[in-house]
Amino acid sequence: MKIGTHVDKCLSYIDCDLNPPTRCWLPPPGHSPSVTLSRQTGCDAAAVAGALAERLGACAPAGQRHWTVYDRNLIARVLEEHKLPPEVAKFMPEDRVSAIQDAVEELLGLHPSGRTLQHQISETILHLAALGHAILIGRGANIITRKLPDVFHVRLVAPVEVRVAWIMARNLLDIKAAREVVRKGDLARERYLRDQFHVNIDDCLLYDLVINTAHLPHRAVACLIGDAVVHWAAAREQRAVE
Repeated sequence: MKIGTHVDKCLSYIDCDLNPPTRCWLPPPGHSPSVTLSRQTGCDAAAVAGALAERLGACAPAGQRHWTVYDRNLIARVLEEHKLPPEVAKFMPEDRVSAIQDAVEELLGLHPSGRTLQHQISETILHLAALGHAILIGRGANIITRKLPDVFHVRLVAPVEVRVAWIMARNLLDIKAAREVVRKGDLARERYLRDQFHVNIDDCLLYDLVINTAHLPHRAVACLIGDAVVHWAAAREQRAVE
C-alpha cells in the first residue's frame, strides 16, 4: 500500500469552482488512494461524495478505476462478499441500538451475531479501501482503515440550524420533526462509533480534514476535499522519496 516512487503529472487538475486548474499528483497503478467521509446528520454527504467522485475521476488517466461511492450500497456489497441472504440487511443499520434485541434475534437464528456482522462489514470496507478509488461514507470507515496508508479521512459538520433546514427541505418536514431526525441521527452515529470502536466521533484527530459545510455548496466542498487529497498524496510521495 506504500505510494510508489514514480508519479504521473496531470496538467489540468479537477475543474474547480473555487480555484484555477493546477498540476496534480496521480498515483501509479496499484497505489490508488481512497477517502472516508464521516458526517453529521443533514450535511448532504451523499451529494458531496458524488461530486468528489466526479472531480477525482476527471483527473484520472484512461484505464484507471472509476471512483465509486459506497453509502447505502455498501451493505449490498457486504451481503455479496460474504454470501449472506438479502434479509440479513435489515439487521445491519448503522443506527441499531438494542444489544438485547440483537442477542434475542441471534438466539432465534434470524441473523449472525452482531459481532460477526460488524466483522464482515469491516472486512468489506478494508477490501474496498485497499482496491482504491473508493469513497466510503460512515460505518466507522475512518477507524477501520486507519492503519492503511493510502486512505484520507474527512469529517463534514455544520450548525444544527443549517442541518435542520436541509432536512426540512429534503424530507418536507416541519421544524420539530426535522430537529428530531437530526438529534436521533447524530446520537446514533456517536453511539455506533463509541460501542463498536470505543472512540469519540467528534475527536478531530480522527480526521485529516474537517469541513464546516454551512456556507458552501456541495461541489465547493468536494473541490476542497479533492484538492486536499492531491496535496496529501503528493506530500506522502515526497516523504517516501526523501
